[in-house]
Amino acid sequence: MSIVIIRNDQKTMVWKEALLKADPDLEIYAYDEDHDPSQISMAMVWKPPHGALSQYPSLQAIASLGAGVDFLFEDETLPQGVAITRVVDPILAADMSEFVLGVILARIKNLLAFKRVQPKAKWLPLEYKRIIEVTVGIMGLGELGSRLAEDLIRFGFDTRGWSRSEKSLIGLSCFAGDKDLASFLSGTDLLVCLLPLTPNTRGILNKELFALLPKGAYVINVARGGHLVEKDLLDILDQGHLSGAFLDVFAQEPLSEDHPFWKHPKIDMSPHIASVSDVNSVVPQLLDNYRRLQEGQPLLNLVSKSRGY
Repeated sequence: MSIVIIRNDQKTMVWKEALLKADPDLEIYAYDEDHDPSQISMAMVWKPPHGALSQYPSLQAIASLGAGVDFLFEDETLPQGVAITRVVDPILAADMSEFVLGVILARIKNLLAFKRVQPKAKWLPLEYKRIIEVTVGIMGLGELGSRLAEDLIRFGFDTRGWSRSEKSLIGLSCFAGDKDLASFLSGTDLLVCLLPLTPNTRGILNKELFALLPKGAYVINVARGGHLVEKDLLDILDQGHLSGAFLDVFAQEPLSEDHPFWKHPKIDMSPHIASVSDVNSVVPQLLDNYRRLQEGQPLLNLVSKSRGY
């Protein structure tokens, strides 16, 4: 039983070296190294090329090297009957929470606005908001959303959360399903999307949803680019209903140089870095699942293929 690592970036060897450091006896290969596909039982992946996984006839498990797995279900050649796992990591959740908190505080204290006028040598005092004056709404109450909610509440933010199914978190006003969506949105000043990307949530950040937010609301998308209907965001920003947006994820990455987001005065962006899997933190759970696979034990952090996460 061997492991292959397939990534769409330059970090493949970093992951391989970290895994071998933890267990020097591993038989593990980078995708572009010589190896026998029939001996591979586990693939550790991040956005592999479509069709790559179908080359492994003995594959028993596919381990996403991040919290997301939507990219796997976009591959029509994805092997059927193979278990899929994802990363569930407190450090990943903490990183995401810290990032979103930073964006929210920068927004309510006008730090992004001051940065934009600085090159113009423009002195522009603006009224700021206090934590107690804004309500943050989180769409998605999984590992990442729950951690963000806890931190926001600890900071003193009025916080509410929405999820597809019923959830209950101490100190959090929880909403669930289509029946509660309008009520959730109507009282949200700062909307944070942390939903998994599934057929049900693709395009959920659209003109109909934006119209349900109060005038002047602000949107933060740190989940997946597929959640956002880009034209709808541009239109509603230009109409003045939303005051702005912060985007960390995009339908096409890297974002093309001619994309209108780059120069839009109400959009701030980062290059999909809100939360990145920490190699040393994630390696132990990957090895745990590999050993479980070898021993025929149930795998941890299994993905439900029917739900898509």
